[in-house]
Amino acid sequence: MSCSSTTIRAFGSLLVRFSNGVSLKPSNSLSLNSYLSRKLSSLGGYSSSGKWVSFENGVHDRKISTFTPLCMGRRSCKIAGRKTAQDAKKTKLYARFGKEVVSAVKKGGPSPVSNTALAALFEKAKELDIPRDIIDRNIKRASEKDQEAYIEKFYEVYGYGGAGMVVQVLTDKVNRSVARVREVVRDYGGKMADSGSMMFKFKRARVLNIKSKDADKDQLLAIALDSGADDVIEPSSDEDDAEEDSESYYKIVSSMENYTAILTRLKEEGITFETDNGFELVPLTPVEVDDEAMDLNKEMMAKLLELDDVDAVYTDQK
Repeated sequence: MSCSSTTIRAFGSLLVRFSNGVSLKPSNSLSLNSYLSRKLSSLGGYSSSGKWVSFENGVHDRKISTFTPLCMGRRSCKIAGRKTAQDAKKTKLYARFGKEVVSAVKKGGPSPVSNTALAALFEKAKELDIPRDIIDRNIKRASEKDQEAYIEKFYEVYGYGGAGMVVQVLTDKVNRSVARVREVVRDYGGKMADSGSMMFKFKRARVLNIKSKDADKDQLLAIALDSGADDVIEPSSDEDDAEEDSESYYKIVSSMENYTAILTRLKEEGITFETDNGFELVPLTPVEVDDEAMDLNKEMMAKLLELDDVDAVYTDQK
């Protein structure tokens, strides 16, 4: 959680004092980092390690642990977290695929020759560039006696600023997964919604992600038009991302039926792309929210994605 506005204002006040000639090294020879930490703690009790602590008068010795730097602006936060987000997305993809393999084997056996569902997953693995060892490992896991088949669930959530979320879960323990989702939503100030309250705001579609440096808008529009795509979503026009073109994406949205044709055209044009995990929920009418609501929703979504049972979280916020 971020510091309160009071603490941030206090931090800004300290910086102004330093710029007006206050020594950066206090008389007791503490480091600047330690000095600022003590000043912040005296204002709000907040330590550099992110924990609330107290100090006894005259005692200066304490352990300093490393911590993630404060993001001084939205753009800095986005850049710092982008690679982590991409790695997490791949991890989630592999985890979900492994669950699908377990469920297919539980229903039809471990042979792709007689199990059509498993055979389809072998083809899907090639499409999504999923390593073969993930299939083999989960076929073996499915044979374990205490391993149950996985069930897909969707939980709907009211977020901040009028935005909604849909949490996609594939779980072998439904009671466990819903309890953990509810706990995160409650802790981060959201509210669980009744079934159907949010789903009607989304459509199920296939989505191809193309880095903006790998293709231009006109080229993608031509491919989309020729291949029967539903839409091409441009990268965010947020000025914070203006200098990060290599990490911004176009999204080609397609029906299930036309997905393969678009895939083929992109390969023919030599355009590098990233596939989805089988489908995505695309908002029909994105909701505009203010910066504070956006950041709070992102915090909640990030925490939900840390749950093992959660495979994806979709939102209709812009």
